[in-house]
Amino acid sequence: MKLAIPLLPIMAFLAGACVVPANAQGPETVEVGGDPELDACASLGRIARLDPKGDNFLSVREGPSSKHRERDRLSTGALVTICDERGPWRGIVYPAPGTEADCGVSSPQATRSPYRGPCRSGWVHSRFVDVVAG
Repeated sequence: MKLAIPLLPIMAFLAGACVVPANAQGPETVEVGGDPELDACASLGRIARLDPKGDNFLSVREGPSSKHRERDRLSTGALVTICDERGPWRGIVYPAPGTEADCGVSSPQATRSPYRGPCRSGWVHSRFVDVVAG
C-alpha cells in the first residue's frame, strides 16, 4: 500500500518559511567623519544603567531600532566611541569585548562615510550611554 502525501500543503509551508517578516529591518552602517578639523567620531561613552537583576547586558543592534537584529552584547562600564546619531539611538564603534584596539576614529576624516575600520560597530539606545569625553 502506498502512502499519498499531499504536496500542496508542504509546498505552501516551505514557501512561507522563506518569507522575511514585514517588521524585519536590514543593517544600517554607522557613519564617521565629515569634518576635516575634528576627529572622525566626536565623543567617548561608557555603557551604564543596565539592570543587574535583569539580563545585565546592552544589545548592540544592526540599526537604530529594537526591531534590528542583535549584533553584540556589551557590559556595564564598556567604553565605546559615539560616531553617529539617529533620534535616541547612537551609532558606536568599539573593540571586540575583552580586547583593546585602536579603532582608527580619533583623527579627522573630511568625508562622511560608513565605518570600515578594525573594530566593531552598531547601534545602542542613548539612555544606556554616558558621554565621558567630547
